[in-house]
Amino acid sequence: MRRAAWILTTVLSLVACAQDPVHQGPYAPGIAKNGPSVDPLLVAHRLMDAHEYELALKTYTRAAATNGMTPDVLAGLGSTNLALGRLGTAEQLLRRAIKDVDATPETWNNLGVVLVEQGNYAEAEQIFRRAYALDNGESDAIRDNLRLALAKTEKSDYTPAEEQDYKVVRRGTSDYLIRKIP
Repeated sequence: MRRAAWILTTVLSLVACAQDPVHQGPYAPGIAKNGPSVDPLLVAHRLMDAHEYELALKTYTRAAATNGMTPDVLAGLGSTNLALGRLGTAEQLLRRAIKDVDATPETWNNLGVVLVEQGNYAEAEQIFRRAYALDNGESDAIRDNLRLALAKTEKSDYTPAEEQDYKVVRRGTSDYLIRKIP
């Protein structure tokens, strides 16, 4: 009796799945080719806002396959690589993105951040100036980044060498001391 009930339940479940237009068979449904699709660029921007950088990178890549390597896609890929700490890749992508006439101030700013992280303060200063001008001075973040780059440029590690005479003095068998000659 139990076996017959089990068989009847299984057959009815299979019939219900076969009649349901969403579920065709016992497997998960496939991609709805007729359904509305969401712009992958929008999804990638939202993933960046949620700090899901690996997923955003994959989604920006899908957007590149769908829309091509537009300046928005390049800027998104560059910003994602910056967030992941891949500075070399981020720099290349962001430089390609700013070649477009309509590059956003945020793209210029992100390139400046990459340059500061790499220690290229003078070039970063120029990039931040361009971003600040494109933004009409409205962004506090760009202004703060420009101030940082200016401070780093002024505080150069290259100071004139001071002429000082030093002498290595041996004390004991293996102890050395460096002394300034008067």
